[in-house]
Amino acid sequence: MEFNITLPINTKEITMKELLEKEWLVPRKVRHFLRTRKNVLINGDVAMFHQTVNPGDTITIIVEDSDYTIPDIILGNKKDVDVLWEDEHIIIVNKPAGKKTHPNQPNETDTLLNDVADYLQDNHQSPYIVHRLDKETSGAILFAKNPVVLPILGRMLEQKDITRLYEAKVQGNLNQTTSFTINQPIGRHRHDRRKRVIDKHKGDKAITHVCVIKQNPDTTLIECQLDTGRTHQIRVHLESIGHPIVGDPLYHPNPKGSSRLQLHAKELSLIHPFTKQKIVVKAKAALRK
Repeated sequence: MEFNITLPINTKEITMKELLEKEWLVPRKVRHFLRTRKNVLINGDVAMFHQTVNPGDTITIIVEDSDYTIPDIILGNKKDVDVLWEDEHIIIVNKPAGKKTHPNQPNETDTLLNDVADYLQDNHQSPYIVHRLDKETSGAILFAKNPVVLPILGRMLEQKDITRLYEAKVQGNLNQTTSFTINQPIGRHRHDRRKRVIDKHKGDKAITHVCVIKQNPDTTLIECQLDTGRTHQIRVHLESIGHPIVGDPLYHPNPKGSSRLQLHAKELSLIHPFTKQKIVVKAKAALRK
């Protein structure tokens, strides 16, 4: 794999070693191979790792197949992939409701990861999971297209530099101000391994910001933004305040009224790890108002 990255105008003055290690999070072993093979270039010339890089420099990285573990993914159906945004490093797609993000068993093929793998195979690329959406949830989801950008995206997710905005329709009227926050720790259900619960003693920190969009006679349309990314976080938090999501088969005592969970990842935004371009992607198929 060969990558050519032109450093943006706001690149700070650092050495090649610092760029690879601290900014791009290239593993130590891979950095060693890059140096000994002379597989890093600056503007076409072999780079010295103590050399300073500058805005506008084109950095070429040549990565051997043996430097990283390439995932072995059974190919799905690329016709089912709805691409929202992509370049040579990342791809954002619109996940349909009812499709798993990734296989749980080695022989599973009908997941979004399988479909994206089929979509990328013609360019000899593979998808790498950055974050997940529940099977029942639709909307924007991000994949890395190579192992070089994957750890950078992982750090961005941990540092909340990747923003995800969700839309949901909940049961009943929310007698709240326009916006409020649910701050309740979430843990595993003691008797049902599929579910999560509010667990004030052993649960993990979970924070959901809620904004009321529209009150309907029996339901409320809301937007949610997460500070944390716990499994089923939005679903558990809304159920805990007595307003489960319409159509939720796990957390709504009477999920009738919708053929699917009314939860949609409507917007995803981030600063591109290499170009520093602001990317804001809106996913189609938002919930009915």
